Formats: sequence, structure tokens, C-alpha cells
Amino acid sequence: MVQTSLMEVSMPEATLLPGYLIVGPDEVKRDTAVARLRKRLEASGMADFNFDRRDMTKEQDPDEVLASLNTLPMGADFRLVVLDGCDRLPKATSEALVSYFTNPSTDTVCLVIAASLAKNTRLYKAIAKLGAKAVIDCSSKKRWELPKQVQGMARRHGKTISLAAAEELVSRVGESTRMLDNELRKLASMIGEPEIEREDVEQFVVRTAEVKPWDFLDAVSARNPVRALELYRLLTPRSEVRLFSLMLTRLRELITAKALDARGQGRQLAQTLGVKDWQVKHHISWARGFSMQELVDALRAAEDVETALKGSRDSVVAFTAWIARIASKPSHR
Repeated sequence: MVQTSLMEVSMPEATLLPGYLIVGPDEVKRDTAVARLRKRLEASGMADFNFDRRDMTKEQDPDEVLASLNTLPMGADFRLVVLDGCDRLPKATSEALVSYFTNPSTDTVCLVIAASLAKNTRLYKAIAKLGAKAVIDCSSKKRWELPKQVQGMARRHGKTISLAAAEELVSRVGESTRMLDNELRKLASMIGEPEIEREDVEQFVVRTAEVKPWDFLDAVSARNPVRALELYRLLTPRSEVRLFSLMLTRLRELITAKALDARGQGRQLAQTLGVKDWQVKHHISWARGFSMQELVDALRAAEDVETALKGSRDSVVAFTAWIARIASKPSHR
């Protein structure tokens, strides 16, 4: 079954299906899908009489839900019924909806919303049979894709946002698109300039998301010592042993990237390391910021750091100094 985009289903001239499954964890995409259909309903001027939204995570009488779905619209072309939280419906409710979608009302559009719903469930299959565009995919972006999405979200609030600022926003807020959108709305109202910069995010957005080790590793790899040490301080206390192990892996990856790049075989990096392309998408550019000798020296220096981590009082000092040396660019005099 082909899944459709939000734009395909929400065009004003499109013929509406009697039901849609809006599935995926991206809350902003889900909200946008509902808002666009609500806007189409509001064109009738009778939206309040033809709109019903129910929280299906709370107990619902299946007969009442069906009654709402079969109610005729008043002064409008269609009635809109939104069923939120349909991830794990009671069997009686789920089966009632499956039965309904075998012969749905032509005067009602039912939006079944779920953060996750397996394709092999009876409800998914019943809705998918309504048409090629019945399933609206709201899957979330991978973390590394989110900053680009944030840049698009900012335009809806009349602003642009630099990539560095978008990356900082994701780092501070996390991966919830709804929370990201809320922070963008606040920033847009507070920033007088047309573009939101990283300094604006640092000044006005409180960090609520836990720092990921990958953000720290990326800052070291990008040779940004200030950023790397800032993130290190925000990581879980006494996490040096795990970070040390991850950093060793990253150094070996960068050495491999450096070697392949020198032979003109950089595109083989993911295959060589046995990972996905997106996991090493910046490795070649990062590796070019080091000499091979610097990477090898950093790996050799790890032996002393490992010794310090095995019970020395200076373990944090040793680890911090090692990271600072790796991340700092050599001075040329």
C-alpha cells in the first residue's frame, strides 16, 4: 500500500476518503494533517457542529464512537471525526472500527491517529483498503536530519534559522518535533532579526534534553574544543570509561577514513566499517581536519589515559586533557 504525503491529502481540490490513518511519532506532522482538514471543514462556517475529537487512550463506548461516525453533517459537505491515541485500542473498539471501515459513511471523514500501528493489524489493513492515499506517513526524521527539518519549521513562524542554531536547538530540546516547534515559536516572537542565530538559542532556550555521547564525539571530531568540553561537563558524571571506549572507536574510524580518502576511496568507508552511510556522513570531512600523525598520536596517548582511568585520582584530568589535545587545532608559528 502506497503511503501518501501530507500535501497530497490536504489539497483543497482533492476528493476526501472516508478515513485516513495518520501514523508515526512526528507530532508536528500529525498536527499539520489534522489542521489542514479542519481548515477545509471550517470553510463551511459550520465546523463546530461537524467536528468531534476523542482521546482513545481513555475509555470510550464503541457504540458512541460509531454513532458519531454515522451522524450526518449539518450545513457542511462532510463531518470530521478525529480519534487520537489509537496505538493500542481495546479489542472491542478496534473491531468496531474495522467493521465500520468495511462500509464507512460517505458523509464523514475519520482520522485515526497513532504514533505506531503495525501494518499487519486488522485496523491498519482496513483503513489502507480505503485508497492509495489513506495512510499518511508521519515517521520521524533521524537525529542528523532534524536540523534541516527545523530550518523548514522556522519558516512557518516567519523566520529563518542558521544550521548551527538548528543543531543547537535539537541538542538542547531533543527530538520531539512538537517541543522544537514550541521553542521556535517562542524564539520567533523574541528575536527581532529575520534569522535566528546560535547565540539566540543559547541565550533563550533552556536545555531540557540529555546530552548524547554522539554530540560530544562529533564536537571532538570537528575539532571544536570549547563545544566538546562544554558537552563533556553536561554528560553523566563518572562516564569517562564509556566515553573513552567510544572515543577510541571514533579515532579508529577517523584513521580508516583518512586512509581511504588518501587513496580516493572515501565512498567505501561505510562498507569498510560495516555501518550505514548516514552514520559516517561527516567522517571524511572530519578526518581531513587532522593529519594522520595527529590521529595516530592520539591513539597512542590513549594508553596513558586508560591507565589513569583504572583508579587514579587524576582520571578526569587525564581524560579532559586528552580530549582537549585531540580537539584543539595545532598552532602554526
